[in-house]
Amino acid sequence: MTISPLRRLLLLRHAKAARPPGTADHERPLSGRGRRDARAAGRLLAKEDWLPDLVLCSTARRTRETWELAAAELAGLPQVRFEPRLYHPPVPQLLAVVHEVPAHVSTLLVIGHNPSLRDTILMAAGDGVGQRVREVEEKFPTAAVALLAWRGTWDGLDARTALLTGLAVARGARPGPS
Repeated sequence: MTISPLRRLLLLRHAKAARPPGTADHERPLSGRGRRDARAAGRLLAKEDWLPDLVLCSTARRTRETWELAAAELAGLPQVRFEPRLYHPPVPQLLAVVHEVPAHVSTLLVIGHNPSLRDTILMAAGDGVGQRVREVEEKFPTAAVALLAWRGTWDGLDARTALLTGLAVARGARPGPS
C-alpha cells in the first residue's frame, strides 16, 4: 500500500499597503508597518519551519514587496513565480493555479489578496485544529499566514479536503523613539 505524499499549502496575505493618491491598486506599495510585518512574516516562516519549495506570488507591487522582504529573512530561497492570475482571483481561479503545481513540490507558498485567500481557506478546510477556522471566518488580516495540509496531489485540493493546521499573524516591532 502506497501512502499519498503530504502536501502543505501556505497562504500569505500581503502586508499592509499604503494608499498614495493617484496610484492604481495594482501598484500600491507597502506602508512602513507593512515593510516591518513582511520581514516578520519571513521570520515566522523560518521559525515555524514553514519553508516552501515553490512560491507563487501575485504580480501586485504590495505582494512582490512582501515576498522580497520576507525572503530576506529565510536561509534558502525557493523558486519564485510571479503569477498574474493571483491578483484578486475568484476561488476557482486560485485553485486552478494551485492544481498546476508540479508533483515534486511538497510545500507551496501563495502570496496574494483577500478575499481570495480567506475564501480559499474556508472552502478547502474540512476542519481545523482548535479555533483556527473560526478565526479565519472572523478575520484574515494583512501579513496573516495559514497552513493547509492534506495527503494527495495538488490537483486534489478541493472543498473540505484539507486540514487547517497552522494560523499566525506576523507583526514587526514598531520603531522606538528617536
